[in-house]
Amino acid sequence: MKNRPITYSKNIFIPVTNVCRNKCAYCGFRRPAEHQDAFLMTEEEAAAVLKRGADAGCTEAMFAFGESPEQNPEFNKRFGKQLKDAGFETVIEYTAHLCRLALDFGLLPHVNGGVLSFEELKMLAPLNASMGLMLETTADVQAHKDCPGKVPAARLEMIENAGKLKMPFTTGLLIGIGETRNDWVESLQVIQKLHEKYGHIQEIILQNYTPNSGQENIIRDLKPPSKEDMIDLIHLTKNILTPDISIQVAPNLMPPLELIQYGVTDLGGISPVTIDFINPESDWPEIEELKNLLSSKGYEFKERLPVHPHYVKKGWYGAETEARIKELADVNGYRKY
Repeated sequence: MKNRPITYSKNIFIPVTNVCRNKCAYCGFRRPAEHQDAFLMTEEEAAAVLKRGADAGCTEAMFAFGESPEQNPEFNKRFGKQLKDAGFETVIEYTAHLCRLALDFGLLPHVNGGVLSFEELKMLAPLNASMGLMLETTADVQAHKDCPGKVPAARLEMIENAGKLKMPFTTGLLIGIGETRNDWVESLQVIQKLHEKYGHIQEIILQNYTPNSGQENIIRDLKPPSKEDMIDLIHLTKNILTPDISIQVAPNLMPPLELIQYGVTDLGGISPVTIDFINPESDWPEIEELKNLLSSKGYEFKERLPVHPHYVKKGWYGAETEARIKELADVNGYRKY
């Protein structure tokens, strides 16, 4: 039996809007505001998903959505009235309201909505068990052309601001978007420096770029990493980051057992209710099947909350999530049964 359990969170995915100011070459989630498939979720739609998640025993409501959609005039033209009729000026204000709604259903919010200002972080932090933003890479890659929110300095500033607020934070690298191995090293090093300063990085996602039919294919030479690439990256991550930071891979994007033996310790949020809206063609594995598979290889598969156990024990989470976290967590900070 391995010493450290392999952890996961049972979650639901709330995509507040798929309109985004960035135009990443690899994104299959974003839609232009004028596109027929562009949307801004209504409160009723969000509540229906939250209820399904609560009924299924989920603990995490992950809110992931396009960054700063109001910077697109067409968004305001098409969805501005819907937002104002709901009583809000911005998508972030609306998301804060939906976080409160999630707590009413007994679910713990985790927001990842792109680059947020310090004031926006302060607004959301009390309502979140943890928050996140993928760094992706410190490199200047062609895939991030026309993406003001993908400037590395802007993303690092937000990650640092989360540290100032003592908000447990998830970040990560996206592999196969035109970066180099040296870029992996540099990206990991800057994450480690921020963690040394603030101690708030709870996990790092090592996400392999995965093509899907919804992508715009602006850049045709993007290449998914090989298994060998991912193993190499895991070794680099273990050498650069301190062991209190969990190493996560997405079990719907790459067979997890092939990577766990090299140092992966977390499989992230897995939903029995909603699809992975970012990678909609990659189905979630069944939790019980994963548990049986890992158990057969000597691993303990253990459910956690969206805030990792050592931060639960330290009391690092949003003030308005405290009561629910104390109801859900066992003495070691994992999910109580």
